[in-house]
Amino acid sequence: MIALPLILLGLAWLQELLDQLLFAGRWNLAMGPGTPWWTLFTAPFSHAGLGHLVANSLVFLPLSYLVLARGTQAYLAVWISVILLEIPIWLVWPVGAHGLSGVVYGLLGFLVVIGFLDRRPLAILLSMVAVLLYGSALPGLLPWASPAGVSWIGHASGFVAGLIAALAVRRSPGELKD
Repeated sequence: MIALPLILLGLAWLQELLDQLLFAGRWNLAMGPGTPWWTLFTAPFSHAGLGHLVANSLVFLPLSYLVLARGTQAYLAVWISVILLEIPIWLVWPVGAHGLSGVVYGLLGFLVVIGFLDRRPLAILLSMVAVLLYGSALPGLLPWASPAGVSWIGHASGFVAGLIAALAVRRSPGELKD
């Protein structure tokens, strides 16, 4: 499963390269008003240019591996939660959204709270590393702190999805393995 984040990121890079080379940047697979249901699955892999993709890639990989240190189940729980919480946005939010940042915020949300929930050394370390390295991204959850054109609602729903995923996979204090 160590290759999973690289494969997922490779899909985003493939989509962006095809978009740039064949469609001059006009082939976006964003979710939004009037888009098909399957855009819930394509939106994370679609970006608004190479700069957008590079910015997400630099954060996506480290956070992915921090969550994978907790286990594959945790990583999949984050992805599933993010996609499920995209549904209300897809249905009612008036503006489309795309990019890995919703997943990035989901990974961050998971890491921020898992240490408090598990109260185990590895989980606490993961939470501390995530907050130290990426805590400065937390203002991106607020509408007034996000730049124009950035989907703060996608960030916020991703973060909440990460919290839900952490609640779903947390370990009770009685469990022996970490």
